[in-house]
Amino acid sequence: MFEEYARYIDEGTLRELRQLAKELKGVRVLHVNSTKQGGGVAEILHRMIPLMNELGIETHWEVIKGDIEFFKVTKKIHNLLHMPGRESLSHQDVITYMRQTYENVSHIDTDYYDVVFIHDPQPLGLIVKKRLGQKWVWRCHIDISTPEEEVWKFLEMFVNGYDGSIFHIPEFVREGVQIPAFVIPPSIDPLHDKNVELEEGFVRDVLERFSIDPDKPIVLQVSRFDRLKDPVGVIEAYRIVKRRYDCQLVLAGSFADDDPEGEEVYNEVLEKKGDDEDVFVLNLPPDSHREINAFQRAATVVVQKSIREGFGLVVSEAMWKNKPVVGSNIGGIRRQIINGVTGYLVNSVEGTAFRIKQLLANPEARDTMGKNAHERVRHSFLITRHIKDYLLVIYRLLKS
Repeated sequence: MFEEYARYIDEGTLRELRQLAKELKGVRVLHVNSTKQGGGVAEILHRMIPLMNELGIETHWEVIKGDIEFFKVTKKIHNLLHMPGRESLSHQDVITYMRQTYENVSHIDTDYYDVVFIHDPQPLGLIVKKRLGQKWVWRCHIDISTPEEEVWKFLEMFVNGYDGSIFHIPEFVREGVQIPAFVIPPSIDPLHDKNVELEEGFVRDVLERFSIDPDKPIVLQVSRFDRLKDPVGVIEAYRIVKRRYDCQLVLAGSFADDDPEGEEVYNEVLEKKGDDEDVFVLNLPPDSHREINAFQRAATVVVQKSIREGFGLVVSEAMWKNKPVVGSNIGGIRRQIINGVTGYLVNSVEGTAFRIKQLLANPEARDTMGKNAHERVRHSFLITRHIKDYLLVIYRLLKS
């Protein structure tokens, strides 16, 4: 399979991957997260794990179990790590988290592995099962630089038991973390259904299936239904644009299995949409990869107006398809977009609307930025680079 990536990367990178894998022959790796479907973490693991195995590194994936109460608690933790000051964990929340953690300790076999990657706060407590000689890494996909302090103190008890941590960008690293911190941006897979080339006829068929006019400009945001993605703010920006340009807005997403707020946010977005027939709010099945691909290829302008963002791989997905992206000047979004070169960074609803109008008015600028965006992703955000970074972390932990 790796030979299929040769048209996207140089032969030297492939040789480096094979040499690193040779050095790590016999190492057994486990990844643990909270869902098999929905969100960027699951999507990356679906692609990365087969490739790791193809390199000869035995790699498995487990998903923690949890009831609705547990995932309400972990969603609260997620929100408080992003936006302190709203509330804090209750005594009952801590009990719920710990009870489910110990149930997962008996459910998931970690003893077999040499290196265990734990993704995000949901399975963080599994570190209590670490055995002598193992290396455990906490892969944090969110911004924990300014968390609610009491929540962080609770999580820190677990974090400092790990042998290393991984963050998307340097700014996300929490001051005072006592373990080594590595910076590894996530990636997209150009061979995934979400990113492969599509025939123009298929793209038009998808648009028509959802009653979207293929001949009218499309403004698109792809993201799960989460308040931190600010879909309501996107509608507000679209309405400003609509005063000047006759366009459509597509908000395409789904519910993640570990996010109990998804349906509530989806209904809020439907209410904000009202009876505007040029706004399409699409709750898609998690495996709608080719449909998302089609929307991104059909879009005139892609938006990612998040309030807080771990990385936002949908930005790189759109850039890969030669689309300029108007994205919030936050988190991992500003690591992907080079302002004025591959898209625009914005700080408000009004700024979002202004940049959308600018791109709608200037097809030549869209084309130039789109080509720049594609090259940006090819050089920095493909899965081959991501796997190499993981192998280097494993090598560092086991061989140093």
